[in-house]
Amino acid sequence: MPLEKAQIIEDGKAVGLTWRSGETARFHALWLRDNALDGATRNASNGQRLITVLDIPAATRLSAADISTGGDLTLRFEPEGKSVSYPASWLARHIYDRKSDGRHGWVAPQIATWDGTLAAKTPVIAHERARTDRAAFGQWLAGIRRYGFGVMTDMPTTSGALIEVARMFGFVRETNYGKWFEVRAEVNPNNLAYTNLGLQAHTDNPYRDPVPTLQLLACLENTVEGGESVVVDGFRAAERLREEDPKGFSLLARHCARFEYAGSAGVRLQSKRPMIELGPDGELIAIRFNNRSAAAFIDIPYDDMEAYYAAYRRFAGIIEDPALEITFKLKPGELFIVDNTRVLHARKAFSSSGSRWLQGCYADKDGLLSTLAAIEHEGKEAA
Repeated sequence: MPLEKAQIIEDGKAVGLTWRSGETARFHALWLRDNALDGATRNASNGQRLITVLDIPAATRLSAADISTGGDLTLRFEPEGKSVSYPASWLARHIYDRKSDGRHGWVAPQIATWDGTLAAKTPVIAHERARTDRAAFGQWLAGIRRYGFGVMTDMPTTSGALIEVARMFGFVRETNYGKWFEVRAEVNPNNLAYTNLGLQAHTDNPYRDPVPTLQLLACLENTVEGGESVVVDGFRAAERLREEDPKGFSLLARHCARFEYAGSAGVRLQSKRPMIELGPDGELIAIRFNNRSAAAFIDIPYDDMEAYYAAYRRFAGIIEDPALEITFKLKPGELFIVDNTRVLHARKAFSSSGSRWLQGCYADKDGLLSTLAAIEHEGKEAA
């Protein structure tokens, strides 16, 4: 998308740009100088800055703005007398000249919220293809970024195989449960996940700070009646709460809940975080919802407590709406992965006869997003 026009404005403090598509945007001189792409400002191999913000003169101004025949931009900065070029496409990807509409609970552009109708579009890939087809693997990872979950089929049904899946894109997050944990009925379980009871939709480990941001669950055996897996988009549930009860949404976002877990000797985990977490700009960042791990709420003022519980109950009701659920029964050799800061997962009760053996592990989104970004970069270079 080439540029058509560049005009210095505000006495050199900014530049106004117009692309040939008609889109316009303003950029401040200080922002442009701080984000200069030249080798003296950024390391060419890793993109890290070689200067600090204090190395940039506070009185930085623009003295010239020129557009090349290819539609890119070259600026001259004073008092340094430094000229820097910027690709028009890079500038288009980094536009920040937008009016704030005061929204709360908006989601990033690469995220799509969903309900039960998404089932047919679930990101799915076969294990061998994920190993051998990097482009297809990247598309699967992109689907997980967009929808918050995905399924892998045709996996080995050997103990610990899910660890190798996590290592395809990142690193295992080891916890007190170990590198991985077994999900099968136990006689004296220290977690309700290890029974044959049904489990309400929840995010895992909200009592940790930070929480594991990805969870993988792989099926090795499953001959029981019942035991279907359920996933729910917590972001979509939060959007519905905001639409139906803006004040309730605000209460769950403004006040912190408390979560705790006391397991084997020496393990006592506690955290204090809101059920609906927003960034300072109103972006929906995370959902923490787990009835089994919720501690007594002591951070909500008395005058807000009744309304807080009403919002909590309404949020729970939305989460349990069957219209929001995707339900499926894992077969041996299948794995699903969820964004644990967004997608809630549940389990239907299952019979005491037969065998149901799942293994789970945790990982983090930074590895997945890094691998995805690398694959996407490789695709652009190849093109």
